[in-house]
Amino acid sequence: QVQLVQSGGGLVQAGGSLRLSCAASGRTLSSYRMGWFRQAPGKEREFVAAVNWNGGRTSYADSVKGRFIISRDNAKNTHYLQMNSLKSEDTAVYYCAAAVGISGSYDYWGQGTQVTVSS
Repeated sequence: QVQLVQSGGGLVQAGGSLRLSCAASGRTLSSYRMGWFRQAPGKEREFVAAVNWNGGRTSYADSVKGRFIISRDNAKNTHYLQMNSLKSEDTAVYYCAAAVGISGSYDYWGQGTQVTVSS
């Protein structure tokens, strides 16, 4: 049974930075595609970023491109989302996810963590 446990998040002022972590247990996820999603109040969950199995390929939503960085440490079975130059519109619950396939839906999800950016 794969479990994804998130840490990080919290309250930060606009322009600040936060780092989210997502640690996997139950299975080594070094071959999995890993991602981050977020859901703001009253809105649908949206894609934020993804990284392929070895960290060599990343993708980002246009809204975070140039400000957020996704990375992974396969030795620690953990992936990260470094969030810089945060804006109030980044306020949301953030979810990490893992996918077996190189494309398509995600198979496992973290518990979610709140990120609040004050202006």
